[in-house]
Amino acid sequence: MRIPFRPCAVVPTFDNPGTIEAVTDAIRALGLPVIVVDDASGPAARRVLEGLQDRALVLRRETNGGKGAAVKTGLEAAHELRFTHALQVDADGQHDLEAAAEMLARARQDPNALVLGAPVFDESAPEHRRAMRKVSIFWVAAATALEDSPVRDPMCGFRVYPLARTVGLLDRCGDRMDFDPEVAVRLVWAGCPVHNVPVRVRYFSEEEGGVSHFRAVHDNALISLLFGRLMMLRYLGVWRWL
Repeated sequence: MRIPFRPCAVVPTFDNPGTIEAVTDAIRALGLPVIVVDDASGPAARRVLEGLQDRALVLRRETNGGKGAAVKTGLEAAHELRFTHALQVDADGQHDLEAAAEMLARARQDPNALVLGAPVFDESAPEHRRAMRKVSIFWVAAATALEDSPVRDPMCGFRVYPLARTVGLLDRCGDRMDFDPEVAVRLVWAGCPVHNVPVRVRYFSEEEGGVSHFRAVHDNALISLLFGRLMMLRYLGVWRWL
């Protein structure tokens, strides 16, 4: 029996008043319902989000829990609303949404698959992002025991989740910047196929409204600890249960 295909988009946001409206409208232009999850933004962003309530389902978390926590809230809401797939899109506008059509087409063709954006960086990409991409790809290959890992970039926050296969894993994944790589690894562990679609990435300056909440030292340390934990679970043979 063919799995039905009913996608939506989930946009986690924390203090992105300069970009969240344009991102929401661009997603709506693709014909997708949008779930925006506000991770306890400040007054300026909250005012913009109030103006989006006629275009999107806006969910507000009263306490800031991190990007992962916001994505979890959105994915759980999407599943409860009986969507089958969720396109995760960062709120800072860095991803070229023209790639979304191909990503959704891959998800429709292979409904059990995780479809990941594979970033194509321009000169605006910070050096720490380029370096961490190489490190994370190496550790994901090690944690999945696949020398040729199907995960081309575990850090990219532009992806399509098969919700039925994802929601049961959420409580095992981190709540902050460690969420994106961890859920990708756990879906591979669960036997989920992976497709990668190239996506152009541009990092906007603060003058252009770009706001990055990635903390180079703290979040890189958090992600490094994550990969150490995943490696331990894998090689102790308990990765299926923890």
